[in-house]
Amino acid sequence: MLKWCSRSIFLQVVLGLIIGIVCGLSFPAFSAELKPLGDGFIKLIKMLIGLVVFCVVVSGISGAGDLKKVGRIGLKSVLYFEVLTTLALVIGLVCAYATDLGTGANIHLDQLSTSDLGDLTARTHQIHGASTFIMDLIPNSVIGAFADNNILQVLLFAVLFGSALNLVGEQASGISRLISELSHVVFRIMGMIVRLAPIGVFGAIAFTTSKYGIQSLQHLGSLVVVFYLTCSVFVLLVLGTVMRLSGLRILPFIKYLREELLIVLGTASSDAVLPQVMRKLEHLGIGSSTVGLVVPTGYSFNLDGFSIYLTLAIVFIAHATGTPLAFTDLLTILLVSLVTSKGAHGIPGSALVILAATLTAVPAIPVVGLVLVLAVDWFMGIGRALTNLIGNCVATVAIGRWENDIDLKRANNVLAARQGFAFKAQKPVNVAHQQDF
Repeated sequence: MLKWCSRSIFLQVVLGLIIGIVCGLSFPAFSAELKPLGDGFIKLIKMLIGLVVFCVVVSGISGAGDLKKVGRIGLKSVLYFEVLTTLALVIGLVCAYATDLGTGANIHLDQLSTSDLGDLTARTHQIHGASTFIMDLIPNSVIGAFADNNILQVLLFAVLFGSALNLVGEQASGISRLISELSHVVFRIMGMIVRLAPIGVFGAIAFTTSKYGIQSLQHLGSLVVVFYLTCSVFVLLVLGTVMRLSGLRILPFIKYLREELLIVLGTASSDAVLPQVMRKLEHLGIGSSTVGLVVPTGYSFNLDGFSIYLTLAIVFIAHATGTPLAFTDLLTILLVSLVTSKGAHGIPGSALVILAATLTAVPAIPVVGLVLVLAVDWFMGIGRALTNLIGNCVATVAIGRWENDIDLKRANNVLAARQGFAFKAQKPVNVAHQQDF
C-alpha cells in the first residue's frame, strides 16, 4: 500500500487533503500558519506557465505546416467559447429562478455592512471596455509579458513567433530545435514541482478548515448547494453532450483528469495544473497546435463555472434584498456578463471584482448586496475552478474533433486506461507521430 501510494500522485493528493482537514480541525492555530504552503505551490507553477505556453504554442504552430489551420482553430475556438459561455449564463439564470434562490431572505439594505467590501468595488476600474481590452492584449514589451505572467500577451507573441518560424522554414530550424529542447527542460522542472502537489493541497486545506471550520464545509447555504448542482448539471448534460458528439464520454474523461481536479479542489486554482493538463491532452491524441491555442485562450475566454456563478449570485442578491428584476434587467445581465466574464482571469479577487462590475452595470440591483456572498466565495471558487478546467479540456477535445486533429482510437484507449500517462519531459505528442509516455 505504501509503495503504491509513493508512486501515485492521485493517492498522495487525497492523503494530503484528508490530513489537511484533520490538522485544520485539531490544530487551528498551527494550521492558520500553513497558508504559504498552498500559495507557494501555486506560485511555483505560475512561475513556469509563460514559458510552457510559449514553447507549446511555438512548437505547435511552427510544425503545423499550414498557417490557415492556425487561423481556423482560433476562429472556431472563439465561436465555441461564446456559445458555451452563453449556455452557462442562461442555465445559471434558469436554475436560480427554478429554485427561487434567495427568496424569503428578507434582507434590508440598511442591514448590510459595507465594511467587508474593502477595495473590491474600487478595483472594478480594471474591467475596461472592448477597445481597451483588445489594446491590453498587446504587451508594452515581450519581456514585460513574461515578467507579468500575462498569458494572453504571451500567447499573442507566441502565435506571431511560431508563425514567423513557420514562414521562414529551414533557415530557422536551429531556433525550432532550441525551443523544442527548452521545452524538455521546462517540463522536467514542471514534473519536479508537480510532485509537491500533496504538500500544497495539505497547506491550503488545513488553512481553510482552520479558518471556516467543519460547519462551514457542511452548511454553506442554498446558494452554494444550487451552484454546485448547477455546475454538475452543466458538466454532465451540456459538456457530456459535447463529448458524445466528439466521439468520447465525459465520465472516463473526468477520471483521466482526476489528479489535476484534486489539485484544483485543494488549491481552488486551475492555474496550478495548466501545464500538466496540456500534456495530458496531447497524450490523449490531440494535436499540439490545437492544445497550445485552445487551452491558454480558454483560461480567459471560456469560463463556464464563472459564468454560472455570475448569474446565480446576481439573482440571489436580487431575491435576498427583495429587488424585482424586469426582463430587460435579465437581458442586461446576460449581455454584460458575456463581456465582463472575459476579464476575469488574472485579476486579484477576480470573481468578486467582476461581480461588482456586473452589478454596477445593472442599476436595479444594489452593489452593497455583494457582501452577502463574501463569506462563501472561497467555497464557490472551488466549483468555479473545477468547472472552468473541465470546460476548457472538453473545448480542446471538441475543437480537435472539429479540426480532425484528434486520434479517436488513441483517445478511447487512453480513457480506457490501456495506455498510461507519466509527466515526463518529452516531445509533445503529435497526432501524426504518436508515442507512449
